[in-house]
Amino acid sequence: GPSNHDLDHHGDAELGEGLVDLAVNVRVRNPPEWLADIIAATIDRLAAYPDPAAAIRAVAEAHPLGAHPLERGAGDPSAHVLPAAGAAEAFTLIARAFTPVYPVVVHPQFTEPEAALRAAGHTVHRVLLDPADGFRLDPALVPDRADLVVIGNPTNPTSVLHPRQLIRALARPGRVLVVDEAFMDAVPGEPETLLDGSPLDGVLVLRSLTKTWGVAGLRAGYVVGDPAAIRRLRGQQPPWSTSTPALAVIEATLTPKARELATGAAVELGGWRRELVHGLGSLGLPVAGEPRGPFVLVDAHAWERAGEPPGRLRRTLRQRGFAVRRCDTFPGLDAGWVRMAVRDPETTRALLDTVRAIRTSEGDRP
Repeated sequence: GPSNHDLDHHGDAELGEGLVDLAVNVRVRNPPEWLADIIAATIDRLAAYPDPAAAIRAVAEAHPLGAHPLERGAGDPSAHVLPAAGAAEAFTLIARAFTPVYPVVVHPQFTEPEAALRAAGHTVHRVLLDPADGFRLDPALVPDRADLVVIGNPTNPTSVLHPRQLIRALARPGRVLVVDEAFMDAVPGEPETLLDGSPLDGVLVLRSLTKTWGVAGLRAGYVVGDPAAIRRLRGQQPPWSTSTPALAVIEATLTPKARELATGAAVELGGWRRELVHGLGSLGLPVAGEPRGPFVLVDAHAWERAGEPPGRLRRTLRQRGFAVRRCDTFPGLDAGWVRMAVRDPETTRALLDTVRAIRTSEGDRP
């Protein structure tokens, strides 16, 4: 049951002085200089209350919003778009705005949506995807009676990118479908996004700008979706919840130029990830599924030892200077899994050399 999962544990808890961070999925250490300049320039506007209009327009221009709802929203993008203090705030708003009788969270996934639903007093039902099947989504696993369904795409921590037709198969009248696309901008071309211009009836898509642009401390994200659902979220959101600097980041990172930069970064990341996956596999550490996010889920069960506490690979790496994300806090996973962020080739080589050294050190062969 839920009691054996620490849903409030996040990757930043793994960090420590002098450790190489492979636990947190933020791509860059600092926002790029041009973005830092834009953030700094908002200081002159901080005496005024935040105005989300320009950020909302930027979101509407960056994503085709789907013909049907837009007609109902009479062409007003704010009917479909809600800027938020990161995707995490959006989960809390969703948990407060709706009163589902049978909410379902598809696991393993980011634990915040379930934590938010529980905190709002909902009884959460879990659908667990199968490691033997590469954690792929089977829509038939979600009970018909589910009136709120939450799924990540690509999913954290499995890094699986679900085909959009399978996700869309989960949408139906009387159900709110919440798709956490926080890592979608790490997938070149975003082939499986639900923000492809098709109708968003009963659908809410969450986006985060934290990961790609290195602004986790700024809390910037947004929700796009069904106007009736967006209206309910807005009704739960504290006034001026998304700060002027966060709104400026939303606007700046959704320009065609910035999105082109993000795509370039995503393509580069794909090459780095191939190197990591290949290297880990050659050292007897298979990676789950076909990873498409900026992190991989590593099957380290072969490293476990009878009579030793679980999580041996993670502990050993930590002793040697690498922080990776424990996964026993994700429903559907145990301590034999670890999540590793994809980093530059130099960091990856250092990691692989360390794993190799651990393997060859006396009697330490998995």
